[in-house]
Amino acid sequence: MKDLPFFLWLAIAAGIALLGIGAHAVWSARRSRPRMAEPLPAARPAAVPDRREPSLGEAQADAAVSRAPGGDDGPVLADDTLTEPPLVATAPSPRPGARLDALVDVIVPLTLEAPVSGEIVVAHLPGSRRAGKKPMEIEGLNADTGRWEVPAHGRHYSEFQAGVLMANRLGPLNEIEYSEFVQKVQAFAEGVGAMADFPDMLEVVARARELDAFARPRDAQLSLVLRAHSVAWSVGYVQQCAARQGFVPGVVPGRLVVPGEGEGDPPVLVLSFDPQAALADDPQASAVCELQLTLDVAQTPEAAEPFPAWHRAATLLATEMDATLVDEDGVPITLHLFDGIARQLDELYRELEARDLTAGSTAARRLFS
Repeated sequence: MKDLPFFLWLAIAAGIALLGIGAHAVWSARRSRPRMAEPLPAARPAAVPDRREPSLGEAQADAAVSRAPGGDDGPVLADDTLTEPPLVATAPSPRPGARLDALVDVIVPLTLEAPVSGEIVVAHLPGSRRAGKKPMEIEGLNADTGRWEVPAHGRHYSEFQAGVLMANRLGPLNEIEYSEFVQKVQAFAEGVGAMADFPDMLEVVARARELDAFARPRDAQLSLVLRAHSVAWSVGYVQQCAARQGFVPGVVPGRLVVPGEGEGDPPVLVLSFDPQAALADDPQASAVCELQLTLDVAQTPEAAEPFPAWHRAATLLATEMDATLVDEDGVPITLHLFDGIARQLDELYRELEARDLTAGSTAARRLFS
């Protein structure tokens, strides 16, 4: 070995250096690759002699159990939820009461001299159910059932009421929006032979501004960011971890939700990430570095304990995914901050109840929308 030429020593040293560089490159590539989802265990085929499809009631019970985040640590369902008899599918029935609510809507009564058919009513409904940025609606009093409902064919109506939302997250109803509402309702009234009694514009706009002044400082939408501490995540890994906390894919790419209790209810929690990662040709190779966890307070009843669910999902996801919890400004979120938010929410719930706008109620959901 001592007799080896000097150039051979140089070649050996260079080879060792190249091997070191190559090993470091492989290590770096593996370290920077997004964390992938764990492979699911293969399902074992089983013989089912008498297969039957689950009833609607059983399917809803199974969905409720699967939504409980955290496994054994998740919320406990009441016994009657699991023992509820299967629901029988029936034809849709008229709504038992009006959707319009004087707490949040300007309501205009429309009187008739004689009942009119649903065919005539439907033919004269406004083409757009909005006045500016505010939703509007026309309801009819079913002459046979005595219940308010959305006008439909094959029925007769003895009275109508039209309404427009006085405020939402886009601000209070203004003069231009109210004028558009009046024009649409007047055209409908003339078409069905009804007399409309419109309230004064100045009074309506004043009520709308007062409602908006109440709602705006109480519009609580809690949001935090889970930031990858060292290794980014693949889309599949995010979905797998989120599924363990009760999240399911939403309609919008890059959006996972914990569904509400009832059909059509807004989600309790929303976990979102870059939609471009979800839409990539190979989503599993896309790197996700941040997730946003959101709770819309007014949309969910307090009894459903949405804040504890938000807190629990954040801490469990952060632990499992090796993430740091920060606010939208990048400031770390501490346990003390969670405690402070809980106290503020309790005050908010009481203020909404005092105004008959309990969180999760139809009126509250429409106002804070």
